[in-house]
Amino acid sequence: MERNDILAKHAEIEERTEALVLPIIEEHHFELVDVEYVKEGADWYLRVYADKEGGINIDDCVLISRALEAKLDAENFIEDAYILEVSSPGLGRPLKKEKDYLRSIGKSIDIKLYQAKEKQKEFTGILKEYSNGHIILTIDEEDITFETKGIAMARLSLDF
Repeated sequence: MERNDILAKHAEIEERTEALVLPIIEEHHFELVDVEYVKEGADWYLRVYADKEGGINIDDCVLISRALEAKLDAENFIEDAYILEVSSPGLGRPLKKEKDYLRSIGKSIDIKLYQAKEKQKEFTGILKEYSNGHIILTIDEEDITFETKGIAMARLSLDF
C-alpha cells in the first residue's frame, strides 16, 4: 500500500470513529478534542481524546470507551487489530482545529513553523486571536501574525 493510500485509510478511520463517538460525547456534555489512529511499534492504537469543564476523569473515559467499543464492534470497519484508548488530552496538548485555537485564546502557546519567519522557526507567546486561518501571538508586547497552514506544530506551553 502506498503512503498516500495509508494516510487516506487512517483519515477515514479517524473520521468514521469521530462520527461514532460524537453522539456519545455530546450526550454526556463532554468535548471531543481529537481522534487519532497510529501505529507504534507492532501495535495499532485508536485514541480518542475528550475533555469537559473541570477536566475529564477515569470514570468518564470508561463510559466513553465502553459505549464506543460497542459501536466499533457493530460497525467493524477497522481491519487491523488495535488498542482503543480514551483519555484526556493532557498538558501540552496539540492545537489542531479551529476550536482548539479559540479555546486557547489568552493562553501561552508554543509553535513550530514549516519555514522560518524572521530567521526562526519556533515561537512562544500569548495567543491573542484566531481568525480565518491566522493566529496572532503577542511576543514581548509585539503582535505577530502567523498562517495556521504554515504551523507544523502548536501546543499549549508547559509552564513549571
